[in-house]
Amino acid sequence: MENLKSFDELTFLDNFMFQCVLRNPRLCKHLIEKILQISVKELHYQEFEKNINLGLASKGIRLDVYVRDEQGRVYDIEMQCTQFPQKGLAKRSRFYQSMIDMELLEKGEKYENLNASYIIFICTFDPFGRNLPMYTFTHCCEEENTIKLKDGETRLFLNSKGSENARDPEIAAFLRYVDGKSAEGEFVRSLDQEVQFVKSLEKVRREYMILSDEIRRRQEEAAAEGMAKGMAEGMAKGMAQGMAQGMAKGQAVFVKRMLARGKNIQEIADGLGLSADEIRTLAEMEES
Repeated sequence: MENLKSFDELTFLDNFMFQCVLRNPRLCKHLIEKILQISVKELHYQEFEKNINLGLASKGIRLDVYVRDEQGRVYDIEMQCTQFPQKGLAKRSRFYQSMIDMELLEKGEKYENLNASYIIFICTFDPFGRNLPMYTFTHCCEEENTIKLKDGETRLFLNSKGSENARDPEIAAFLRYVDGKSAEGEFVRSLDQEVQFVKSLEKVRREYMILSDEIRRRQEEAAAEGMAKGMAEGMAKGMAQGMAQGMAKGQAVFVKRMLARGKNIQEIADGLGLSADEIRTLAEMEES
């Protein structure tokens, strides 16, 4: 089972703290503006299905920070500390995008009116190995890359290891902070101060303790279920092996009796529907 951190051990990189800090609209707005180089007047936090992601069999989705601006553009910001196998992170971003589109359509939007959306993964590793501070993906034509699909979908992956190549000093400082370095610059210091402020809130501490207890309970239930399933499968396999062994011993006794009565191997094989080699193996089995 996963060892959960205590509340005091949480940092900006932990999902719970990351969400709490970016519930501050001023900080969230500034981060979006810096990453996308756009202007945002106001953010509205969106409610989304809040499934506890335990890394178990559940396919439920939980978005870290999901906001909409005054123009209807939606932003999903994710802290990503686990490096997936090849293409895993790309497929994860595709899944998130499909969930956001479905959520928008369920609210009555026509597909031609789907909002512009930005999925932003803040990675503690280089997701594509090119040492870029940021990787931005939009759809374009492979035969002529100046032709854009313009479907309003953008996916970005920030690389905390590529801070030295960031042109914007604030983005560079932010990436260093995500990479575990000290807080530098006004914005990053504000993020770090918000972490300390959140830790001073008793209400948030209690919320984290309740969440941690629920995660542990579900992990224990899953472990118990896995153990019970393993025992059941083991017993079924043992019974099947025992039955197979019993049948083989019975056949061996029968083969030996037929041989003692003068039957040849091929005659016995034809009678049992087995090959001659299988009859020889049965004939050589030792009786217990």
